[in-house]
Amino acid sequence: MDPINILLAINLAASLSANATAAKKDIKQALIKAEFRPKTYLQKIPPNIAALILILQILAVFGIWTLSTQDFPVLGGFRIAGLAVFIIFSWIQVKAFKSLGKSYSQEIVILKEHKLITTGLYKFIRHPQYLAQILSDLGAAFALLGYAILPLVILLEIPLFILRAKKEEKLLLKYYGEEYVQYKNRSWFFIPFIA
Repeated sequence: MDPINILLAINLAASLSANATAAKKDIKQALIKAEFRPKTYLQKIPPNIAALILILQILAVFGIWTLSTQDFPVLGGFRIAGLAVFIIFSWIQVKAFKSLGKSYSQEIVILKEHKLITTGLYKFIRHPQYLAQILSDLGAAFALLGYAILPLVILLEIPLFILRAKKEEKLLLKYYGEEYVQYKNRSWFFIPFIA
């Protein structure tokens, strides 16, 4: 195993551990009665795709379904850049999850004590957790030269997360009304400077 794979594996384990605290809280909140939980394929499919990509990342750390750097030595720079992107955005994702506090859920849901979070990363971007997930997964694909990861991110994860974010926005608009409209007018959807 080469140094890039080792560094990526260490960061992957550390960021997953940091996200585990939010996931534990989500399990507890799943037991709490929700104000509103829409029935949609977007509840389960995007997180399942993200889980499949995680499994492929773990396999790629061990050289499964990856390109060889011996066959493609020119890709070394892409690997280092991919590792940097992965590390930065995996921790931005952790920060985004933690910023949500009690309003975090893996489901599209309005909880009884739900609050609209408009501070921290959410001050500028309404869905930093999805943007960070996509960019960290793209970074991992390049760092590991994981040819099975890249098409899943581009063809499935990106469109499904955009659809899921739009579904969340409809729910938040319905629940928060004018407060959400004002927040939407002063923040970006996914990418800064793009409404």
